[in-house]
Amino acid sequence: MRDNARVKPRSVVVLGSTGSVGTQALDVLARHPGRFAVAGLAAGGADPRLVAEQAAATGTPVVALADAGAADAVRAAFADLAPGRPQPELLLGPDAATTLAGSGADVVLNGITGAVGLGPTLAALGAGSTLALANKESLVVGGPLVTAARRRQDQVVPVDSEHSAIWQCLRAGRRADVRRLVLTASGGPFRGRAAAEIADATPEEALAHPTWSMGPVVTVNSATLVNKALELVEAHLLFDVPVEDIAVVVHPQSVVHSMVEFVDGSTVAQASPPDMRLPIALGLSWPERLAAVAPACDWTSAATWTFEPLDEETFPAVRLAREAVAASATHPAVYNAANEECVAAFLAGRIRFGDVVATVERVLARHAGTPAADLDLDAVLAADAWARAAAREVLGAR
Repeated sequence: MRDNARVKPRSVVVLGSTGSVGTQALDVLARHPGRFAVAGLAAGGADPRLVAEQAAATGTPVVALADAGAADAVRAAFADLAPGRPQPELLLGPDAATTLAGSGADVVLNGITGAVGLGPTLAALGAGSTLALANKESLVVGGPLVTAARRRQDQVVPVDSEHSAIWQCLRAGRRADVRRLVLTASGGPFRGRAAAEIADATPEEALAHPTWSMGPVVTVNSATLVNKALELVEAHLLFDVPVEDIAVVVHPQSVVHSMVEFVDGSTVAQASPPDMRLPIALGLSWPERLAAVAPACDWTSAATWTFEPLDEETFPAVRLAREAVAASATHPAVYNAANEECVAAFLAGRIRFGDVVATVERVLARHAGTPAADLDLDAVLAADAWARAAAREVLGAR
């Protein structure tokens, strides 16, 4: 039996601590006292009270806030919650999370949403930390930069449930014997409906995910299947598998999280009830597994798991992602940035649901692209900025 008292706690930085992944990660850490020490938290600052509660509960010495204007509210809330205790050091501004990510913790969990997660991802890898990666946009936007920054093969441990599943299934055989990867998708709230039926869907309808509880951007991305498209690009880069060898299949029960098919015809799947704490825990503790993170499948009750082909006519997002990867090194960054602008406009009620992916397609068609040999951080940032401006222009012309 492991003697936790004799093992130095693993230091962990949690980026995006107030989001869905971040709060669940802190729950996992709290359930395993002595195994981990929270070395830092990073949040946007929209909920100062929650940031202070997390800092007080974890005893973290450092908190990074993207919104410097939230600093006083966090300090006041912390003083109210933990009177007499020393205040944590505050890192402030848009680069605060990047600074914290590069501080050299054993593990950096990147649960930030959006392309802003790229800087922290590169900083964590540069510092030699194990990166538990839930920010798929890091790879989509700057994939070659991220893979080049990786110092060892297992330095990046995926936290998305699908990629965590593939990560585990690949250990069943040699990489040379892999025929293809199979990503599963829940199908979102509009599974089985035609494009014309969902073109005018409301934000409330798009946010009503049947299986997962996620933040608004990721939930809308699941409704459009953009989330699965981004995961396809992520899998391509994480596992060095061509996009044409990555299939997407709809699995509404969300119990089989993804699969790996081998050349002999065998398919290895990872199954567990839908609970993000499982891949989060694996990212935090790899190569070990934590005990009793979440309930396992109940084999004493009858259950049915179904699989359906993806309706690419109604949900063209995955096709567009394959085309983006083939087009140039910066097309995936343009895809992501244009989508982020469109999702913000949709949630604000400025555009229809059907306009989201249609606009992304129009922006991709306009992009000239950057060859892989010329890709650097400046090129990625320039493509991101261009795509946002182009998306706003297209949306403004509607």
